[in-house]
Parts: sequence; C-alpha cells; structure tokens
Amino acid sequence: MSIAIVAVFVIGYILIALEHPLKIDKAASALLTGVFCWLVLLMGFDQMPAFQATAGETISEPAMHKILDESLFEHLGEIAGILFFLLGAMTIVELVDVHDGFRVITDRIATTDRVKLLWIISWVSFFLSSGLDNLTTTIIMCALIRRIVKNRDDVWLLGGFVVLAANAGGAWSPIGDVTTIMLWIGGQITTLNVMKSLFIPSVVSLLIPLLAATYFFRGHSDMPQPDKVYGEKMMTTLFERNSLFVLGGVGLVSVPFFKTVTHYPPYLGVLLSVGLLWYVTEFMHRSKEDEKKQGLSVASILHRIDTPSILFFLGILLAVGALDTSGHLRLMANTLDQSIGNIYFINILIGMLSAIVDNVPLVAAAMGMYPMTEFPPDHSFWNLLAYCAGTGGSILIIGSAAGVASMAVLKIDFIWYLKRISGYALLGYLAGVLVYYLMH
Repeated sequence: MSIAIVAVFVIGYILIALEHPLKIDKAASALLTGVFCWLVLLMGFDQMPAFQATAGETISEPAMHKILDESLFEHLGEIAGILFFLLGAMTIVELVDVHDGFRVITDRIATTDRVKLLWIISWVSFFLSSGLDNLTTTIIMCALIRRIVKNRDDVWLLGGFVVLAANAGGAWSPIGDVTTIMLWIGGQITTLNVMKSLFIPSVVSLLIPLLAATYFFRGHSDMPQPDKVYGEKMMTTLFERNSLFVLGGVGLVSVPFFKTVTHYPPYLGVLLSVGLLWYVTEFMHRSKEDEKKQGLSVASILHRIDTPSILFFLGILLAVGALDTSGHLRLMANTLDQSIGNIYFINILIGMLSAIVDNVPLVAAAMGMYPMTEFPPDHSFWNLLAYCAGTGGSILIIGSAAGVASMAVLKIDFIWYLKRISGYALLGYLAGVLVYYLMH
C-alpha cells in the first residue's frame, strides 16, 4: 500500500500531462488523483512511512480515522486559503478587464517585436512579484498579455516567461513566495540577508532564459499587431475605466500590507478587496439599465472564472497533502540527506522535485529535518533552499502556484509548456545555482 499511493500519484500526473491526446480534462484527473490518494492512505494506514514506528502497536479504527480526519482538515484549510486567494485575485483582475481598465497600459504598448515585448513583460513581472507575490503577479500579467497579443503561441510564450519571472522575482523577496514567507516567519532567513544573497542569482535565473530566447528568435521577432479589442467589452466611461484600474491595483497591492498588519492569511485581504470593489461597482452602475449593468457586476464576473482550473488545483494539492500525511515527502527528504549529504545537491534536487510536488510540504519537511542548531539563521542552506524551492517549480507548469494560475487565465497546455518553456526554466534555474555557489 505504501507503494500504491505513489503509483496513484504518478499515474495521475501522467493523465494530467496527456490531457489533450486523451481528450480528458485535467481537472477530472486531478480530482480523482487527490481522492484516490487519500483512499489508499486509509486502506494502507499501518504501512505508510509516517506510521511504521507504531507497527508493533494496534491502532483502533476510530483512532485511525481521527488521525486522518485531523490531517485532512489541516491540509484542506491550507488548500482553501490558496484557492480563495486565487478566486479573489482572478475576480478583481476580471472586473478590471471587463471595465477596460487595462487600456491604461495596453494603449501604451505598440511594439510588434516579440523579443522586446518578452523582455518588458518579464522584467515587469520580476520586480512586481517581489513586492506583491508570484501568484498575484502572474494573474495580473496574464490578463495584460491576453489583451495585447492575439496569436495563441505568442500568448503562451509570454505567459510561460511570466511564470519564470514571477517565481524568480518571488525567490529573493521574503514576501514574494509562500516558501520564502515560511522560512522568513520561521526565522531561517532574514529580510536584508536573503535579498542580498539571492537577488543576483534570481536575476541570472531570468536573464539566461531571456538571452537564450533572444538568440533563438533572431530574425523571427515580428508578430501580429497587438489586439486592442479583446473579446466583447461593455461600454464604460474614461472615469470608470481609470477608477477600476486604480482601485483594483490598490486592492491587490494592499494584500501584503494587510497580512503584515493583521497577521491574517492573504485570502482574507483579497476577499476584503473583492467585497469593497463589489460595493463600488454596484454604486457606480446603479443608474444604468439592467442589461448594461449586469455585464459589469461582480456577480456576472464570477461566471467567467475558470472553475475547472480551481478544481484542478484542489485535486493536485489534495494528492500532495496525502503524500505529506503518509510520510513519503519526509522519507524522500531523509533519503536525500543520507544518500547525498551535500547541501547544494540536496537543494538542487528539492528544487527540481518541487516542479512535480508542491514546494510547500517539501520546504516544511526540510525545516523539520534540519534544526537551526545545525544550520543557524541566514546559513547558505536556508538561502539556497529559498531560491531552489521558489524557482524550481518553473520547470513544469504545474510545479508552482504561478504556473497553475497561468493555466487558469491563458489555458496554457502542459505538453506545450514542457516542450517550449521547461528547457529555458531548467537552464535559468541551474545558472542561478551556479552563480550562488560562486558568490559563496
């Protein structure tokens, strides 16, 4: 049974990767994978690594269910926080989009040079991610891309580099990624030191892929004129467009400050912003005809949110939660420690594994495995762990929250990303590790 849960997880990932050839939505495969992992965990409870220490003892069925229920409830709470944050941020971005708020930016981008636009979008995403976070940044930038580019491959190319840039930008900031936040709150890293240690490696992890892409696109950098009218837009005034752009931007930017001041999870901050914008838009359009007002309301926006992508994320995180509860992730971390030992190779492998398994439980396992008496605050192990866990997820599109968000907004295909973007991501990831090694 211990092997069965891993087999279910691997088969699930294969089905997700083969979504288009099989013509089966990835959300269905993810949900089945998540539920089956927990069912296997229930059937093989005593054989899982986390519970083998009690193999000589008899665990009653009520006690077994109590342990699993508590673990499932804990993981579901964390998953719900991520999903509600994603739902709230996507609602705000769609609300700004339907009011044509992004015209403030898109009307000023007139370039038809694919490479030039790639550099602009990537570096904006990089620095925006360090101030917001990689998930919010990806949602915002993907919405912009959707408005200024009409060719599907160009949209996906820019979206893929947004994932690389957002993850790289989040790695060197203590508030830019969930894993850096975990290490920052846990005391393993401090603000100024992590920024000083990881800024240059993070820059390199984006710069190298951009240089490589520039080389490969030489002579083929022209693309069709930016699409100034994307989809059917309701008529809005200049005041309404600019107001929603400013209010939506402030609502998203204020989320990190809300978390810092209240110490509540980010999803509460984004739900607060959604509620306030809901009131503002209802008041703003109160005198319009029902037909025109309906298309501009938050209630209608919620119908446009890609629910299958939300369910896909739910299924993936449930499966990872089952592996965490079973003890397989901690077993994997211990195996890496015993078989390798070198902190650089351990972190490199953790980063690459985070492209397959969510980086949060991997980092949590590493934090529990290595006490701060062995590696004190700001030790190279912790700094490199923050970099690797933050940027390694870019290697596969389902390896990070930013990647999943890009799938939700731009419908990027798993196999397409693997063929066109994963090589750039791996190249930048390893280049950043090398630079960090040379610096230290």
